[in-house]
Amino acid sequence: MKIAIASGKGGTGKTTVAVNFAAYLDSLGKSVSFTDCDVEEPNAHFFLNPDLSEEKDEFLPVPAIDEEKCLGESCRKCIELCRFKSLIWMVDSVLSFSELCHGCGLCELACPADAISEGKRLIGTTSTGKAGNIDFTRGLLRIGEAMSPPLIKAVKNISPRAEINILDCPPGTSCPVVESIDDTDFVVLVTEPTPFGLHDLNLAVQLMQTLNMPCGVVINRAGMGDDRVEKYLAEKKVPLLGSLPHSREAASSYSKGDLLYENIPGFKDEFARIWSSIQEHVSGAQ
Repeated sequence: MKIAIASGKGGTGKTTVAVNFAAYLDSLGKSVSFTDCDVEEPNAHFFLNPDLSEEKDEFLPVPAIDEEKCLGESCRKCIELCRFKSLIWMVDSVLSFSELCHGCGLCELACPADAISEGKRLIGTTSTGKAGNIDFTRGLLRIGEAMSPPLIKAVKNISPRAEINILDCPPGTSCPVVESIDDTDFVVLVTEPTPFGLHDLNLAVQLMQTLNMPCGVVINRAGMGDDRVEKYLAEKKVPLLGSLPHSREAASSYSKGDLLYENIPGFKDEFARIWSSIQEHVSGAQ
């Protein structure tokens, strides 16, 4: 089972839910794999404390132009076909902007003169290791790199498969989230009971509906706001999987990198409820 933990906005407690959920399932004797897809700012390692034994540079294929073979302005097929405008005609040659390239390889396939070969651009690193019994994988985007989806795809590809695979997604509703939740069985949307939280939760729910992805919601810091999120979920018929209560003790424990399900009374029962709800909805959808 692949379970993605996502949110419409940052700061809702998405990683808090992801790491505690993974650790809780591990405590039940489940085989668990954890993938930190938030490659721009990975932080799950602060809580699960993995031993990262392997690190690998990841590259994106980009076009390398052989000007001697290039047919020049009489062709320009690669320029016309590039959807991302990463190739232009300038000063009697094809100029490549590798930072705009998405690595699709269409230009190489389309070139009638075989003047384009595959180069590469460093996009970041991936790391694998173990956090106790949990297989742990993360990516770290290169500073200055604009596109994270290719690195997210690389992280997912090398992540070991287990009985339960937890994917900690980036915040928001854009391309990195779409890449992270692709090919998952269920998406847990983490929100907070505030007007801002509800606004961005609505965006995330709309994304799930557009992609036809089964999802449910966990309310983090429940009790600090109002009941508008619960009313919204009832109106939209989106399942409420569980609620994690707002408490000073939880915030203090979190700031130390501790796992809440072990240290805060009631949290373990709530994660048990969340797991039971997910199993019910996944089995019902099959």
